[in-house]
Amino acid sequence: MSKVVVISTSLRAGSNSHALAEQFAAGAKAAGHEVELISLRGKEIKFCIGCFSCQTKGKCVFKDDVPAIMESVLNADVVCWATPIYYYEMAGQMKTLIDRLNPMYPMDYKFRDIYLLTTATEDEAFVPERAESGLQGWIDCFEKATLKAHLFCGGVTETHDIEGNPKLQEAYELGKSIK
Repeated sequence: MSKVVVISTSLRAGSNSHALAEQFAAGAKAAGHEVELISLRGKEIKFCIGCFSCQTKGKCVFKDDVPAIMESVLNADVVCWATPIYYYEMAGQMKTLIDRLNPMYPMDYKFRDIYLLTTATEDEAFVPERAESGLQGWIDCFEKATLKAHLFCGGVTETHDIEGNPKLQEAYELGKSIK
């Protein structure tokens, strides 16, 4: 059994990317894994100010919700990020969290497999490429980790547009396939 952490980065209630995250989590749970679904909605995540306190003191100067999220990520075997695509890039709150996870770089971490779930209004295959590239930049800082899979669902705009979409079942099966 693996510990799976799913981070849903959309701040919108009823978001399509959160629906993918829920299905991925349900699939992982059905496969017998311990699953924690973290929604950034309602979380306080301050912007990194580049003071490098995290590098010199091992922790950030800000007191917000990031340390608890970081602890979950550090102790996960699998991390799944779910984000809407805005202007052909990951959601800003996902990038902000990635920046704030900077103290993790010198720490011991358990995760090896990283998954990415993305949604967008546009449905061309190239739409999520920059988001994947941005996440890959974070993954590259953890030499034992790899991007295991990326699931993209285009053509969804309004809340709940994804309902009935076959990508929901794909997300469930992807979560269920975790070893």
